[in-house]
Amino acid sequence: MECPYCGHEETKVTNKRDSDESIRRRRECLKCTKRFTTHEKIDSIERYVIKKDGRREPFNRNKILLGIIKACEKREISHDTIEQIVEDIERKILETKKEISTKKIGEMIMKKMKKIDNVAYIRFASVYLDFENVNDFKHALKEVKKE
Repeated sequence: MECPYCGHEETKVTNKRDSDESIRRRRECLKCTKRFTTHEKIDSIERYVIKKDGRREPFNRNKILLGIIKACEKREISHDTIEQIVEDIERKILETKKEISTKKIGEMIMKKMKKIDNVAYIRFASVYLDFENVNDFKHALKEVKKE
């Protein structure tokens, strides 16, 4: 870190404080002994979701969380389990390129839901796959029974 007073490149950190969005560091120049403050902020890598109609929107973790919570309503599924599913999916999304389709996200969610609770899986699938009639439910139930 270069001293803003004398331009010397060696400084030492005398105090450090973390906050929600940044790290505040109090520094001292090893040449002129003057002190100054720096703030570090982590740059998040923005991820985008490609919607069915082609629109792009920023990735929103809460949309996944709320969809899963709704599907798991009145089921014996702990909030920790739901949170773990969301974290797993979010991690996979952050490992991808900058864009991911809602189709891929939905498939990831359905795969996880199928493993934890068949009823929650059917509920999620009915919204995600846009079931239009009873036959759509019957087909999804057959998929669940196969396993």
